Amino acid sequence: MMKKVIVKWSFILALLLAAGCSKNQNRILNINIGTHSNNELKIQIDVTTSDNVQVYAEYWSDKKGINSKITSPISKIGLSHSLVLCNITPETKYSYQIVTIQGEEKTTSKVYSFTSRKLPEWLQKQFKAVCEKPELLPQNFKKGFMLLAKRETPGTAYIVDYKGNLRWYHTLEGTGFKVTHFTKDQSIISILGTNDEPTSYGSEILEINLQGDTLMHIKKGQGDLKYSIHHEIIKKSADEVVTLFVDQRITDLTKIGGKQKDTINGDGILILDKKGKELWKWSVFDDLDPMKDKALLKTKKDWMHANSLNYDKDGNFLISFYNNGQIWKVNAKTGKVIWKLGKGGTMKMSADSNFSQAHAAHIDQEGSLLFFDNGVDKKQSSVYALKVNEKDNSVQLDFHIKLPKDIYNDRMGSAYMIDKETILCCCSKHHITVLTNKKGVLLWALESKIPPYRVQFIPEEKLKPFLLN
Repeated sequence: MMKKVIVKWSFILALLLAAGCSKNQNRILNINIGTHSNNELKIQIDVTTSDNVQVYAEYWSDKKGINSKITSPISKIGLSHSLVLCNITPETKYSYQIVTIQGEEKTTSKVYSFTSRKLPEWLQKQFKAVCEKPELLPQNFKKGFMLLAKRETPGTAYIVDYKGNLRWYHTLEGTGFKVTHFTKDQSIISILGTNDEPTSYGSEILEINLQGDTLMHIKKGQGDLKYSIHHEIIKKSADEVVTLFVDQRITDLTKIGGKQKDTINGDGILILDKKGKELWKWSVFDDLDPMKDKALLKTKKDWMHANSLNYDKDGNFLISFYNNGQIWKVNAKTGKVIWKLGKGGTMKMSADSNFSQAHAAHIDQEGSLLFFDNGVDKKQSSVYALKVNEKDNSVQLDFHIKLPKDIYNDRMGSAYMIDKETILCCCSKHHITVLTNKKGVLLWALESKIPPYRVQFIPEEKLKPFLLN
C-alpha cells in the first residue's frame, strides 16, 4: 500500500508544481493530481474548495487541442472532491481546467497541465492488431472497443481499440477475472477466482464502474452464495445479478459401480440481489435424471458443463451445454424447460443447422439465435445464426460462417455481430480474435498474449464519456 502511495505522489511532484495549490481562485483552495489506484490510464484530481460546491474537470490532449476536450463526471456537493479522468493516452501532455458549480453560477479555473506516464512493461505489447485493408472495416467497429480479461492472477480486465491499443485496464491481486461482462449500466461485472479454481470457475462476484470503483462484491459464504459459480455473469436489473452455479448432488451410484455417497456435479441458474440474497434458483436436475446417463461414472465430475446463459427476447433464459451439444430455453418464472435445441433435442432442425458445441449463445440484433460453434466433430469452428420458430418447433438456418481450420478452437470462444455483414469471433486457444464477414473472409485480427475466454464488443456510445475515439 505504501509503495502505491509513494508512486502516486512522486507522479504529482513530477508534474507541474503550479497545479499543486491555487489559493482562493474560483473557490478552489487546493488541487492535487496523480494516478488513480496506481493505474496509468486513470488520472485522479483531488480538489478542495472553500464553499460547498460541485466540481468537474474539462481536459484535452495538447496534440488534439481544446476542441477535443472531455468532461469528467460531476462531483457531489461538498468541500472535498475526487475526480477520475479516463481516456488517457500514455506519454501524452494534457491540459485541464477545474469548473465549480454553485447554484446557477459556474466558475472555471485557469489552465493546468500534466503529462501521462508510459505503461508499465508488463502491460506493453499485450495486443497486436493485424489488418491489411482498414477501409473494409465497419465504421462502428473502428469507433468501438473490446472487453477481454486475464483469468490467472493477478487478474486484469482490458478494454482495447481496433488498432490494438490498450485504452483501459483494471488489475486485481490474488484473483483472476474468470468471466467478464459489460453491462448497460456502464459497469463491468465479473466472476473472480484463484489459480486453484478450474478455468472459468470462481467464488466471487465483482462489479466495478469504469472509474474503478467497486459497486458490488460478494464472496462465497456471504449471504446465499454457497456455491462455486462459473462461465456466465449478467445483470437482470440494477439490483439483480444472474450466474451459473455448480449444483452438487450426493447420490448412491453403487448400482453402476460407483460409491454409496458419490457426487454428481450438475449446473443451475442463480439470481441474487446485491447483498447476496437468493431470489430465484433452477437446476438441471429439475429436468433430467442423471441415472439415465450411461456414461455417468465418466461425466459425474462435470455432468452437463453449462457454458453460457442469456435472455431470450421474451425474458426467458437461454442456456448452452458443452457436453450434450444442446441449447435450452428455460422459463424464467417456473423453471420449466420450453425447448431443447441440438443433438437429441425437441426442436426440428434443418439439415444445415446442425452444430457441435455452442458457446456465448444469445439473440443478435436481427433476432436470430447466434453462437460460436466449437465444431469438435468436424475439427473446424464456426458461427451459427438460427431462426427459431416456437409455433411449429422448428429451426432454420439464418447464416453459417466457417472459420479457417488453422484457428480451430475446441474449447471456449465467442461470436458477436458487429453489423449485418460482420461478426467478431474469439478463438481462445489460439490467443486470437478475428473479424469475419459472412463469406468467411477474415478482415482483421487481434493477437493477444493471454487466451481470453471470450471477447465482447462495446459500441463507442455505450462508453461515453469515459472512453472516446
